[in-house]
Amino acid sequence: MTGTKSRVGLSKGFRQAHLNLPGEINSSGTLTPATALSFSGRDFIFHLVFRRHRHLLLICALTKPIHHHYPSIHHRRLLPSLPALQHQIKKTCEEISRGQDQKQGLKEMKKSRVTKAVKVEVKNDNTRWWSTHMGISAPFICVSLFAVLVRLAVSLHPHSGAGDPPKYGDFEAQRHWMEITTSLPVNEWYQNTTENDLSYWGLDYPPLTAYQSYVHGLVLRFFHPESVSLYSSRGHESYFGKLLMRWTVLTSDVLIFFPAVLWLIVAFANQSRGHKSNIAWHVAMILLNPCLILIDHGHFQYNCISLGLTVGAVAAVLCDKDLVASFLFSLALNHKQMSTYYAPAFFSYLLGKCLKRQNPFLEVSKLGMIVIGTFALVWWPYLHSRVTVLEVLSRLAPFERGLYEDYVANFWCTTSVLIKWKRLFTTQSLKLLCLFLTVCSSLPSMFLQIRAPSTRTFVYGLLNSAFSFYLFSFQVHEKSILLPLLPASILAVEEPFVFQWFTQFALLSMFPLLCRDKLLLPYIALYGIFIFVYYAPNGKPDTPKTRFWSRVTLFFVVFLLFLSFVLHIVYLTINPPKKYPFLFEAIIMLLCFSQFVLIAVYTNWKQWVLSMKSPLGSEKKRV
Repeated sequence: MTGTKSRVGLSKGFRQAHLNLPGEINSSGTLTPATALSFSGRDFIFHLVFRRHRHLLLICALTKPIHHHYPSIHHRRLLPSLPALQHQIKKTCEEISRGQDQKQGLKEMKKSRVTKAVKVEVKNDNTRWWSTHMGISAPFICVSLFAVLVRLAVSLHPHSGAGDPPKYGDFEAQRHWMEITTSLPVNEWYQNTTENDLSYWGLDYPPLTAYQSYVHGLVLRFFHPESVSLYSSRGHESYFGKLLMRWTVLTSDVLIFFPAVLWLIVAFANQSRGHKSNIAWHVAMILLNPCLILIDHGHFQYNCISLGLTVGAVAAVLCDKDLVASFLFSLALNHKQMSTYYAPAFFSYLLGKCLKRQNPFLEVSKLGMIVIGTFALVWWPYLHSRVTVLEVLSRLAPFERGLYEDYVANFWCTTSVLIKWKRLFTTQSLKLLCLFLTVCSSLPSMFLQIRAPSTRTFVYGLLNSAFSFYLFSFQVHEKSILLPLLPASILAVEEPFVFQWFTQFALLSMFPLLCRDKLLLPYIALYGIFIFVYYAPNGKPDTPKTRFWSRVTLFFVVFLLFLSFVLHIVYLTINPPKKYPFLFEAIIMLLCFSQFVLIAVYTNWKQWVLSMKSPLGSEKKRV
C-alpha cells in the first residue's frame, strides 16, 4: 500500500490481541499513515481484503519478524507463527466462500421458482394476461359494441323471401325448423310424415342445428306462441315475431362468435406479438366483416354459430390445445355440414403433429376418442336405429338440388358457360368428378401440413382447403364464400391486401343475391364502413412497396376496381337483353371466379414457401 492517505482497517480483536501498539493505532481501529507506510514495500507476501459483518479486515503475513520494524516488541508473544496464520486465513476464507455460495444458491433457487411461477401463471391464464398487458380488452369491447350496433341497424332491413309466398326464403326455413322441433318429438324431426312435410323446408342440417332451433323455438313460444304454432304459423311475418327472430341471431353472435374471436385474438397476439393498433384493427376486420353481417343479420341465417365454433377450434390449435380443438370442430361439423370445408386442414395438421410425437398411435387414439365421443353425444337420440341414422344422413346430402345454385363463382358454374356439365354427365358421375377434383386440389396443402405441421401454415391450410371445396365441390351456393373468407380474416394482419381484395370480390359475388333481398342500402353502408376501417390511420399493418407493385400491379388493381364499380352501376340501372336475362350475373361470376383462383394459387404457393422454411425435424418428438 502507498500514499499518505491510505487507511487499512483492522478488526478490533486482532488489534488488541496481536498488535498492541499504543500511539500507532487510533481510536477508530485503523493504522495511522505513518504506521501504514512502515508496512509497505517488499515485506508483504500477500494481503486479503474482504468484508465480514460490515467491517473491512486486512490480514497480513510477514516474511520478516515484526521486531525488525518495532524492536521493542517480542513478536513471538504478540503474533502467531506464519504457518498458523496462513492456516487460519485459509479456514476463514473457506467458511466465507461456503456462506456466499449458499446465499447465492438460495437467491438463484428463489429466482427460478418465481420465474417458473410466472411462466405457469401466464400459460394457465393466457387470456387474462394478454388482455391486461397487451391492451386487448378495451379495443375488443369498443369494437364489439360498434359491431353490435351495426348488426342491429342491418336487422331493421328486409330478410330473404319477405312477402314472397309460397315458400318465402331462409327466414321462413329457420322459423319452420323452430316450429317443427318445438311441436314434434326428436325422432320425427327428420322424418317425412303428415305433420312434417319435408318438401316444405324440411330440416337439412345436422342435429346440432336442430337443437339450436329447439332452444330458439322455446324462446319464441314463450313470448309469441303464434309464431311457432304447428301448421298455422307458416309464412308468419308479424313485427314482434321477426323482432324475436332477429334477436336469436344477435344473441347467438354475441354468445358464440364474439368470445371465440376474443380467444383467437389473444392466441394470435401471443404468437405474433402484434402492436396494439394492429390488434384493434384485426378485431374490427373480423367482427365488422360485411359479408357475414349481411348474410346472418340481413338475409337471415345462423352462420355465426358454426363459424364461431370453428374460430374457437383455430384458437385452440394456436394455443396447443389439440383435444379442445377436436371437440369444438366436431361441434362445428355437427352444426353445419359445410364446415367440412375445413376438415382436410384440421385432419392433416393434427395427424402431422401426432406423427412427430413419441407415441403417434396414442396421440391419434386420444383425438379419435374425442371426435367419436362428440359425435355420439350429438347423435345420441338417433343411434338407436340404423334406419333413423340413414334418414338423417340422407337429409344432409341434398344431391337432388343439382351441381350448383344460381350463379355462384366456382369452377362448375363458370365453365358451364362453355361446357354444359348437367347435360353431359349424370348426377352420379358429377358427384364422383366433384369428389376427385376437390380431393386432388386439397392434397398439396394436406401433404405440406403432414410433412411439417406449424400453426402459421395451418391457417393458410384452412384457406386453401376451403377454396378447394368452394371451387370444386358439389352443390355450392353464393353464401358458401363465407367459409374461405373466415381464414382470410384471420390472416388479415399477415396478408392485409389479400384479405381486402378477397373481401371486396366476395361482396361482389353476393351482390345479386343481396339485391333480390332488397339489402342494397346496408350493402353500400357496410362496404363503406369496411373500406373506412381498413384504411384507418395507424390501423392497417404496413406492407412493403416495390417498383413492380407501383407500376404493374397498381394498374391491374385500379382497372379491376373500376370494372367492379361499373358492374354495380350497370346491374342496378340497365336491363339485360331478353335473350340473356342473366348476362350481368354471369359477368360478375366470371370476374369473381378469376380473382378467387388467383388468390387460391397465391395462398397455396405461400403455404409451400413457409413449409419449406420448416425442416422435417424442426419439431422434436415429445410425449
